Amino acid sequence: MLSKLQTQHDVYMTSFGCHSSSTGGPTASSASSASTVAGPISDSKQKSIRHDDLADESCIRNGYLDTTIDWIPGMRDIRLRDLGSFLQTTDPNNFLLNFIADEAQKSSTASAIIFNTFDYLEHEILHAIRSIIPPCIYAIGPLSLQCRLLPDNVLKSARLSMWKEETECLKWLDGHEAASVIYVNFGSTTVLTENQLMEFALGIAHSKYPFLWVIRPNLVMGGHTNLPQELMDEIEGRGMLVGWCPQEKVLAHPSIAVFLTHCGWNSTLESISFGVPMSCWPFLAEQQTNCRYSCHEWGVGMEINNNAKGEEIEALLKEMMGEEKGKEIRKNALKFKESAEDSVKAGGSSHTNLELLIQELLRPRDFSN
Repeated sequence: MLSKLQTQHDVYMTSFGCHSSSTGGPTASSASSASTVAGPISDSKQKSIRHDDLADESCIRNGYLDTTIDWIPGMRDIRLRDLGSFLQTTDPNNFLLNFIADEAQKSSTASAIIFNTFDYLEHEILHAIRSIIPPCIYAIGPLSLQCRLLPDNVLKSARLSMWKEETECLKWLDGHEAASVIYVNFGSTTVLTENQLMEFALGIAHSKYPFLWVIRPNLVMGGHTNLPQELMDEIEGRGMLVGWCPQEKVLAHPSIAVFLTHCGWNSTLESISFGVPMSCWPFLAEQQTNCRYSCHEWGVGMEINNNAKGEEIEALLKEMMGEEKGKEIRKNALKFKESAEDSVKAGGSSHTNLELLIQELLRPRDFSN
């Protein structure tokens, strides 16, 4: 069925966008969570955030962004800062702000909106979106789990990684006990200052737990990614540093206990799919929203302060790895893992939605008009 669909329709995936399709109308697809899209859609339909309230840049730092808003359906106790970095501007003509607003408005003209999420995870948000805009909503994720159900040869040529994967890290993980390793990866675009890199290095190293850390060559803005030799000596035999790795295989490895992440949606959903608790350090775009839901709605993570020092990072990792709060989070993570797996099985919500989507796309249409 999937191969038949691929021969008749082009597939487009964006952060949030509308595209013309061979079905006669635009199809919007989202690589973001439903909660990320709900804010802009609701904003375009009901009321706009008043940018004249943000008199100057100081309003971004004076606590105003902690204001709780109650007019986005399906999103409880959400703060302005949780809606994403694109709203944290004093310029009403900001390109990214207006791009997101325009795409949200265009979504109402789509014939369908496709989300890489699943009903159990974001049922309130999905229900709210369905009540706001007319297109059919299809939650068909987690796509990473959907792909695992396909024969190996179907996706053999597909490589989504932006960097060369260093697969030897998997053998390194094989030498560690179950749930004993901290996995650290800030994604493909997040950048740190040299000071932030050092604070994370100190916190991770001083936690005394084994760790696998992905440090891209361009992870540090305008600086180098080399750690001091003294610190390298301290972590020798306990830490492994790589430039990139096969993340899904790493998260699926039984030795992984905690994922220190930037909360990009792909990373968030993959972590949920494999039942791995998250230490969340959101950087930009929708990552603040993903962090808020991971930590406060789903209970599968703990947030790291944006300007956290090494001691704070160390304390949080120790709490995640062995204390009662960490055990509670792990229990929640395993519950969502089970629900994610159920969603893609035959009869599950995402499996059913994917079948309905395929049927809709293959339905004959009259193009004479």
